[in-house]
Amino acid sequence: MKKMRSVLRSLIAAAAFGAVALTTVAAEAADVAAPKPVYKAPVIEPFNPWMIRLRALGVVTRNSGSVDQVPGSGLSTSDAIVPELDITYFFTKNIAAELILGTTRHHVTGTGVAATNGLDVGKAWLLPPTLTLQYHFTDFGAFKPYIGAGVNYTWFYSQSAGNTPNGAGVIITRSHLHNAWAPALQIGFDYMIDKHWGFNVDVKKLWLRPSWDGDSNVGPLTGKVNLDPWLIGAGVTYKF
Repeated sequence: MKKMRSVLRSLIAAAAFGAVALTTVAAEAADVAAPKPVYKAPVIEPFNPWMIRLRALGVVTRNSGSVDQVPGSGLSTSDAIVPELDITYFFTKNIAAELILGTTRHHVTGTGVAATNGLDVGKAWLLPPTLTLQYHFTDFGAFKPYIGAGVNYTWFYSQSAGNTPNGAGVIITRSHLHNAWAPALQIGFDYMIDKHWGFNVDVKKLWLRPSWDGDSNVGPLTGKVNLDPWLIGAGVTYKF
């Protein structure tokens, strides 16, 4: 009996000691500060400066000009609709340079007095690369308007004379438009559907007035064709 009591006392003492030890450990654990949560920095995508657009472009000319040797003469140039590609490079999120690439075909005819009225002057292809420096406004969400100004240089190639008499019997046998520089102004906007794709509308005005010379059955002729076209485009934007 005494032995049993001794064993019970030992068990109670051990239990009491264990309880005290657990309480001490718990208190020490509570004193340890909880670790601060680790936050991952958000992933920032690198800025890609390139953008391209594919547009349907309407080239609307002024229908003005003259033949130097014929007072009261006039010249008219046909309009055109062509596909056009432009490449834009952003120096910053607001400042960019744009180069447009496309080619158009136009037909020049005479107007005014009888000697030039209905005169088939000829046809020519135009390659008019235009470089503009732009400012893009970025405070309107998906709507991103811009303005620009720059320079155009137009090459005329595959030129051909009309070789058809008008009512006055004048026939152009050789026709040549000279390459020319022109200033350009621009306004437009992109409406971005997501971070890559968008819709674009763009309008440019060129002051393009190439000189012209040719031969005819009444002698050599010279003049000026005041194209001064509006370039009106709409199409798809892709931002890399």
